[in-house]
Amino acid sequence: MAQKPAAKKALGDDPHFAQAVQNYEAGLRALQEHKYEKAKSLLQKVLSGTSSQFKSPEEHFDFAVSLMNVGDYVGAREHIEKLLKQVPKADYVLYGLAALDCLTGHVEDALKHLDEAIRQNSSLRFQARNDSDFQNLAEDPRFTELLYPDPGAEMPADTSDSEV
Repeated sequence: MAQKPAAKKALGDDPHFAQAVQNYEAGLRALQEHKYEKAKSLLQKVLSGTSSQFKSPEEHFDFAVSLMNVGDYVGAREHIEKLLKQVPKADYVLYGLAALDCLTGHVEDALKHLDEAIRQNSSLRFQARNDSDFQNLAEDPRFTELLYPDPGAEMPADTSDSEV
């Protein structure tokens, strides 16, 4: 039976990674117990130890979303802005920025970024319909127009001059 080549050092063997995982798990437990200050402290330790160790933009984005979910909007914005520089046309980053803008009361920016995200990927329109991060926009007619466009609005106009 052929041997696999010697693998790189396993992540579990990295003491920094092990500590980050331990802090993350403790932070989640503290969140579940409604001990928010303790959770914030533990999750900030994770942030300080892992911020430059993302393997992909998607992994980095997941981290930014986790910051949003614990209410660290400043940290989340920092990471999303870094991602925008790396992958400026990524629909999921624009969508995340729109959600963050909405959560932080930046309604105009939220609408603008959501529109950009939907232009990149129209299926995000359906996701936004059920996303509680956008509840502050639920009554805004511009938001409704983004999510429920006129069915004929996306169809190109008939410009043929076939009548003679």
